[in-house]
Amino acid sequence: MELTNEAMFRYILDSIPYRIVFVDTDHIIRFLNKEARHHYYEVRGYDDLIGQSIFNCHTEKSKEMLIAAVEKLKNHGNEIFLGVSVYNERKYINPVRNEKGELIGYFERFERNMQK
Repeated sequence: MELTNEAMFRYILDSIPYRIVFVDTDHIIRFLNKEARHHYYEVRGYDDLIGQSIFNCHTEKSKEMLIAAVEKLKNHGNEIFLGVSVYNERKYINPVRNEKGELIGYFERFERNMQK
């Protein structure tokens, strides 16, 4: 079976047990991994979020926090811890840069405590 790079990367990201939401620099959602699709579509009841503003599913306070975090990322910042979600998950925002180091977007990552 031959895989395209796109399919391979989707399979890799879908295998991660945390929600990953990739957003471009205009704050438009471009990718949800399998865990994120399940959470937002099945659990939260949203329709297709691809192509929608990330702010459509955030409060005004969260919107302000994300905008401030992205400004830090624009200035060559690294991963930023945003706090703990209502689902008791650690929330992070990570920069995604092109080969020139320019910010092309970011992804939100949510980690839950996997220990029992």
